[in-house]
Amino acid sequence: MSSTYSGSCLCGEIRFEITGSFERFFLCHCQHCRKDTGSAHAANLFSSTATLRWISGEDHRRQFNLPGTRHARCFCGNCGSALPMLQMEGKLLVVPAGSLDSDLVARPDAHLFTASRAGWDHALEAIPGFDRFPS
Repeated sequence: MSSTYSGSCLCGEIRFEITGSFERFFLCHCQHCRKDTGSAHAANLFSSTATLRWISGEDHRRQFNLPGTRHARCFCGNCGSALPMLQMEGKLLVVPAGSLDSDLVARPDAHLFTASRAGWDHALEAIPGFDRFPS
């Protein structure tokens, strides 16, 4: 089933729309993804059939390709937010799940590169949770 998803960067300069479906949803713990997100993992959706349309701000989009690897990231030149990008010569759309403004009902399919997982990234569901910043 095909759906339409909207997304944007943090500053709102860049807006996009994705039409289609996602085949895979992975949480990647490799050292490159941890570095470029500044977090425990990257959460990316993958599609070989969905289409990406830039609604506004495409000229603010930047891309970094890590030399000597297949690792690349697309981001807003103003705020640094991760953005969708085409990889593998335009055959694969990679969408950072957090860049979507639309609700996403999909759940991740798997954790990848778990051997590279951060030492502090274990049993996180066991630590306290708060609805807002604790006082």
